[in-house]
Amino acid sequence: MADSAALATRLAGVVDLAEPTDDHGHDECLTVPGQRPAHVVRPENAQQVAEVLRAATETGTPVTARGCGTGLSGGAVPRADGIVVSFERMNRVLEVDTDNHVAVVQPGVTLRELDELTAAAGLVYPVYPGELSASLGGSVATNAGGMRAVKHGVTRHHVLGVEAALPTGELIRSGGKYVKASSGYDLTQLVIGSEGTLALVTEATLKLQPRIAHQATVLAPFGDLAEVARAVPRVVGSGLAPLILEYIDGMTMAAITHTADLSLGIPDAVRETAQAYLVVMLENRSTDRLDEDVAAAGELLSELGAVDAYVLPGGSARRLVEARERAFHTAKAAGANDIIDTVLPRAALPDFMARVREIAQEHETFVIGCGHAGDGNVHLAVFQPDDARRSTVLRALFTAAHGLGGAISGEHGIGHAKRAHFLDLEDPAKLDLMRRIKTAFDPAGVLNPGVLL
Repeated sequence: MADSAALATRLAGVVDLAEPTDDHGHDECLTVPGQRPAHVVRPENAQQVAEVLRAATETGTPVTARGCGTGLSGGAVPRADGIVVSFERMNRVLEVDTDNHVAVVQPGVTLRELDELTAAAGLVYPVYPGELSASLGGSVATNAGGMRAVKHGVTRHHVLGVEAALPTGELIRSGGKYVKASSGYDLTQLVIGSEGTLALVTEATLKLQPRIAHQATVLAPFGDLAEVARAVPRVVGSGLAPLILEYIDGMTMAAITHTADLSLGIPDAVRETAQAYLVVMLENRSTDRLDEDVAAAGELLSELGAVDAYVLPGGSARRLVEARERAFHTAKAAGANDIIDTVLPRAALPDFMARVREIAQEHETFVIGCGHAGDGNVHLAVFQPDDARRSTVLRALFTAAHGLGGAISGEHGIGHAKRAHFLDLEDPAKLDLMRRIKTAFDPAGVLNPGVLL
């Protein structure tokens, strides 16, 4: 390990340094304590990132990348003796190419900034993880998903190429403005979702879609959560192609609508008996076809056991989606001790939700939630202040998901927070292969040590 002052002098020769603060040492994870780093660098270009990584490798100094700090797994929590690479100055949309339908962005660009620029061109980057202040670099690093994944998929389905800095100080480009390739290993997809442990993305080429003008939202209350879980595969298989298909349990709905001071026009008698809701957002280029889809959705939901189906006015629909986006913050304010985002096959949702109820009762733990039901991604808020008991509950929940063909995280990543569970439950042969890949990219082990592996 290099002398800290000597390292600072070396870094100052190639990049702007900032005074480390507490804000540089945490993300939004509830269970991983923040840690102020020794050094913070603010590069303006890819070459500076590469030089920082070269210095880190040669001195054995840990490096953690930072976008906007909105992650939920502790993946942006640095080491006390380490370097934080803050991408706040690499925040330009380099190009919106309307002929190839791509955007080329630096990692510090936020989803909101990209959305505003693509809207002017009639295009959209459809990945919608719910926090528009999140950076594209962080989204790529965690393979962010979100509400629109049921129709459009997750980040890896929309990243066509990257420029990335390797820990050895080299810059590579993988992929580009083309939509398919069969030319060697796909390094782009390997870097996506690697949580800053293999390379630091300095530029991303993103696939854009036409922006659809007309949307409508159907809200369906159900008297039983199991009915909601059983309904999800039917809605997905109906041909309606919902843009959003979310489930929200009754207690979470009550909490988020109260926090947002939102009235949805549901009769008191229905609201008091509803155990869960499905939120189905549809989109179409034609209002007539959209109206037909809304009517078909209402009929299908009624057949599947919904008490009723309400078409929400545009303002209420927008506010409900915003309130759902803020569900994490609502749970945090209510005292949740952890948030998990396990994922499993859609058809396994009924069995999993039944097991969640059993686990909560067995361990006297309050567990509520919502989730991207259309792609099997279940978000649960766990209220259990005792660390040991909470760990037992989480292990039981993750084990149940694994047993049904699922995985620990659908979009938040493993980070520091879920690493122990990941290492215990994952196939050892796969873990060994991941470690060899990590060594190939990062032979000195300086990138985000302690995260994932």
